[in-house]
Amino acid sequence: MYATNELKKGLMVEIEGVPHVIEATQTSSPTARGGNTSHRIKFRNLKTGQRLEKTYRSGELLQPANVDQRPVTYLYSDADTFHFMDGETYEQFGFSREELEWEAKFLREGLEGLRAMFHDGVAIALALPNTVDLAITETAPAVKGNSATARTKAATLETGHVVQVPEHIDQDTRLVIDTRTGEFVSRAK
Repeated sequence: MYATNELKKGLMVEIEGVPHVIEATQTSSPTARGGNTSHRIKFRNLKTGQRLEKTYRSGELLQPANVDQRPVTYLYSDADTFHFMDGETYEQFGFSREELEWEAKFLREGLEGLRAMFHDGVAIALALPNTVDLAITETAPAVKGNSATARTKAATLETGHVVQVPEHIDQDTRLVIDTRTGEFVSRAK
């Protein structure tokens, strides 16, 4: 069991039998005598993706989520499903396009560092690595001498995701993209 003062971002807990991940915590101490410290917690439902915000008093307990995280390999996608293989059991499973709306922007064949979360033997969520390397497939030509300016231009990546990149970057360049924000970080090495 987790006490409310032990809760932190990324921790998984069960709320009404459904696994949730903590996205943010905020603690407020009362100014009046006899008041209890309260903890405002923002959760995301791992099955539906819905967000939930709850306030707990200090000392309340939350149940840890019964979630297994296993490495997975992205295999392919078809019209409405992304297919993966469990790295431990070699079983194949899929997520619909609606379930992976955000994650789909960063999925490419051969991507390493993917983990799937399983609740009661069923895959419920996909965790991406913090950054991924993706190639630019379309962008305006680089302008020579613009490496010192902070101006940016739009670049379409191999997955179809569009990011803003510095003007001096060419097409077919591999970039490091932050999967949490969807933004350009640097050139890939």
